[in-house]
Amino acid sequence: MSDSNPIRVLIWHEYRHEKVNPAVAAIYPDGMHNAIARYLATDASLVVETATLDEPGHGLSPERLANTDLLIWWGHMAHGEVADPVVDLVAGEVHRGMGAVFLHSAHFSKPFKKLMGTGCDLKWREADDREILWVTRPGHPLVDGIDDHIVLPAEEMYGEFFDIPEPEQTVMISSFSGGEVFRSLMTWTRGAGRVVYFRPGHETYPSYHHEGVLRVIRNACHWAALRGRVIQRFGRHDMGWVNGA
Repeated sequence: MSDSNPIRVLIWHEYRHEKVNPAVAAIYPDGMHNAIARYLATDASLVVETATLDEPGHGLSPERLANTDLLIWWGHMAHGEVADPVVDLVAGEVHRGMGAVFLHSAHFSKPFKKLMGTGCDLKWREADDREILWVTRPGHPLVDGIDDHIVLPAEEMYGEFFDIPEPEQTVMISSFSGGEVFRSLMTWTRGAGRVVYFRPGHETYPSYHHEGVLRVIRNACHWAALRGRVIQRFGRHDMGWVNGA
């Protein structure tokens, strides 16, 4: 039975690796965005669309973003190609209440860096490391349906220090077979919008086919979506009530 007030989800993906790297295309033949979209579409309370970098306006028109409750963002090799006016538009909609989920290498995307206000750099290694994502806040809605950990047999390693503002909530941390640890599932509030960062998802690994990873992303759609916008007024404001109005 469908929700009478569904959450409108837009998955944004630069969609470049799949077009030039056969190994990535073999894992995600129609793109990582569509692998995520197929899973989310099984939830009747979500209405899911996708957009990609090479569409006009990157598929992110003001009207489309204004009608998006939750934006999911994945980027890697083409961060610099995202137009600054689009970045400003995304950040502005987050401040007005649109939720945003940034996945994996989107830590270096222009919208995430603008919202964080820091360099957002980290350590990394691509060497088939086993990753264990440990739940640090049991009962949090982001990890609903997750046991106390998720195991990914092989992933790219991200290691601390991660140059981000102190998160409001750290919900999962990762340990890697090389010994590193990383804050892997975190939240912030920017204006009226909730922001989530979730670490897994390097393009050469099938992490977006993993039930646990996809479950966290679905949870984030529900937790971070406001389903509307907050009215914000700025500038000079004459208080009419002072004069009895």
